[in-house]
Amino acid sequence: MPQPALLVVFENHRVFAVDKPAGQAVIPGRGLPEEPLQAQVCRHLGGKAYVVHRIDRDASGLVVFAKDAATHRDLCLLFEQRQLRKLYLALAQGGVARDGCVESPLREYGSGRSGVAEAGKASLTRYRIMSQARGAALLEVAPLTGRRHQIRVHLHSLGHPILGDRLYGKDRPVGGVERLMLHAWNLSFRMDNGHYRLWAPPGADFSRVLERFGITCPVPGPLSS
Repeated sequence: MPQPALLVVFENHRVFAVDKPAGQAVIPGRGLPEEPLQAQVCRHLGGKAYVVHRIDRDASGLVVFAKDAATHRDLCLLFEQRQLRKLYLALAQGGVARDGCVESPLREYGSGRSGVAEAGKASLTRYRIMSQARGAALLEVAPLTGRRHQIRVHLHSLGHPILGDRLYGKDRPVGGVERLMLHAWNLSFRMDNGHYRLWAPPGADFSRVLERFGITCPVPGPLSS
C-alpha cells in the first residue's frame, strides 16, 4: 500500500524534518506492511537519511533526519544532553485537575509494552492543560526523558489514558477513537549558531476527533531557524 506524499516541514543543508502520518513506522520492523518513513525520506533525498530519533508508529508528527554523519552526531548529542525540546499534543480521557509532572520510573517488557516499575529507569514527563470539554483534555506534553511509550504510560498511570490507544486501552481503543491521539508538534534546538523552532500542526484526522469533543485545534507558533 503506497504511503501518502511526504509532508516536509523544514529542510536545509544539514537537517530534514517531516510530519509523519499516524500508522507509519520510522524504521523497518518485522511484519510491518507499510514502507518505513526512513526509506521514503531516502528516496526523496536521493541518498542517505540518518535517523536521529523516533516517534511511535501510531503517533503522528515531527521527525527529524540528518543528511550527513556529522549532523547525525551533533543532533544525537543534543538529545543525550537534553538540549533538544520536544512537545506533543495528547488528547487524554477524563477531566485533568491541573498542570503537573509525572516522575514514575518505567520498565520495558518483552511484550512490547512498558510500565511503571520501581526498578525501572528514571523518567520525567511534564504536561499542561490546553483545553477541556466533554470528558477529554487536550494536553501539551514535554517528555524530558526518552523512554519507550513514555507519554502513553505516564498518562495511563494517572488514570488519563490517551484516546485511541490500543496498546494501553485494554484491547480496544480508549474512548472508541480509531487513531492514537498523540501528535509531536514542536521540536526546538540550537545548532550552527541558530535556533531551530519547528512546528507541525495536527492533521485533519486529529482535528476531526478534537471537534467531536468540542475542542478547537491549537495554532502552532512560527517556523524559524
